[in-house]
Amino acid sequence: MLPDETSGALLYGSGVFTTLAILNGEPFLIEKHWHRLTRDAGKIGIDMSAFAASDVKTALTDAISGHGVTSGRARITFWDGSTPAIWSSRHDGEAFLSILVAERRKMPSELRIGISPHFINSTSPLVGIKSCNYLEPLMAFDEAKSRGFDEALRLNERGEVASACMANVFWLKDERLFTPSLTTGCLAGTTREYVLENTECEEVEAGIEAIREADEIFLTSAGIGVLTVAMFEGKNLKNTGHPITKVLPF
Repeated sequence: MLPDETSGALLYGSGVFTTLAILNGEPFLIEKHWHRLTRDAGKIGIDMSAFAASDVKTALTDAISGHGVTSGRARITFWDGSTPAIWSSRHDGEAFLSILVAERRKMPSELRIGISPHFINSTSPLVGIKSCNYLEPLMAFDEAKSRGFDEALRLNERGEVASACMANVFWLKDERLFTPSLTTGCLAGTTREYVLENTECEEVEAGIEAIREADEIFLTSAGIGVLTVAMFEGKNLKNTGHPITKVLPF
């Protein structure tokens, strides 16, 4: 069953999702992803009380098995089935679950990134929420691709580095690892969290000059893992095999 035409999901893209890695046929870091899903659903008013974590994990593992994927990615989405008050006096409605399974994203062997002209609003009520209203990062990603880049870094309204369009960002300078603080408006990615738990890294508020002066740059997400950037705005970067590239077991 899917949300009907009066649901917040179809009218406004009201929903939350997470993309997780599949490793050896099993979901990786499922507990972290579940925590973020329930947290974000609560922030935008989606009632997930009908769903138990164990039942969703069973549905996910069944979907992975059914698709025969041993190394890939899955997307779990909870759609808002309630009707917004401006369209009806009936506000109740169950949330709906959907699960997609696919192979891992194919990425170029030499990753080239630039700077996006599209800013992240760190004061937005949706900041930090992985909402299904996802056109903004997708449009920023498409704009970067149109200029020949594979990804792009996005700044916030204060000129601070926040993230890539569809990934978190880390950089190395003088053997010190940095990543944007959550105060910049970046998404609290599960892979970002895992990296912070397993490497020595400083969370900072930094302008684009910090990236321009970086020795190495890395992008992280469940869909791509940890990737080393080969070129930033036409500048070739080092690839020293920093420990961050070995944090994930894939």
